[in-house]
Amino acid sequence: MIRTQDILEARILIVDDQAANVQLLQRLLHEAGYTRVSSTMDPREVRALHQEDAYDLILLDLHMPGLDGFGVMEGLTADMTDSYLPVIVLTAQPGHKLRALQAGAKDFISKPFDLVEVKTRIHNMLEVRLLYKLLGDYNMRLERAVDERTAELRASEARYRALTELACDWYWEQNETGDFTKVAGPVPEMLGVRFTDFLGRTSPQEVTGWVEAERLALQATIAARRPFLDFAFSRVNADGSEQQFRVSGEPMFNQACDYIGYRGIGVEVTIKKTLALV
Repeated sequence: MIRTQDILEARILIVDDQAANVQLLQRLLHEAGYTRVSSTMDPREVRALHQEDAYDLILLDLHMPGLDGFGVMEGLTADMTDSYLPVIVLTAQPGHKLRALQAGAKDFISKPFDLVEVKTRIHNMLEVRLLYKLLGDYNMRLERAVDERTAELRASEARYRALTELACDWYWEQNETGDFTKVAGPVPEMLGVRFTDFLGRTSPQEVTGWVEAERLALQATIAARRPFLDFAFSRVNADGSEQQFRVSGEPMFNQACDYIGYRGIGVEVTIKKTLALV
């Protein structure tokens, strides 16, 4: 929330070529409790002053010699780092109000001044301006937090993959169309597919010894995008020996919950069983 003190400490610039108008607005603002009020009677200084001080509000007279208020707003707009131009125009010409709003001004005050109207419009304008800045700061912090969290997740994912590859006999990843993007171990042969390696060469793999019913069941599970744990898989080698495996896998999704592929691991359990019998 915006505190009253925040509004009274906002940076305000008065721009008017008439000394009487500047003095009147300065006295009005000081009496209302505003503590950071400055002024200039030279419209050509406004651009540089705003670049240096980043005013929360500029009270801008439209009718000034040399460079009028519209020219000042054009210069300010060229330097804007956000989409909010903190300007209230001062004018005695009703027909200029719409043009000023179209040029980027956020409000207007009619001349001769109604002091109650002036104080009300300035207070309301500053409240909106400070809320806008508060929202901008919050969005920046949120973006930084998202970037930091995304970097942490990517680092965590990289560690997970590295540890997974070390802890299993094979590891694989597939994209949303089923093409392999990362493989370590005999996965292409196990699934009965052709694997295109990272150099672009296609190597046919012979499907030999695998139990067809198990292989088809594994393919169907992956195609259905279902996770599975310790799927039993086996093959008979040319010498008649049998190998047994446990395979686990899960679908992968991005932050928008869109399916982006599949990944899985496998371990051979044949050796473990042999050691247990010794």
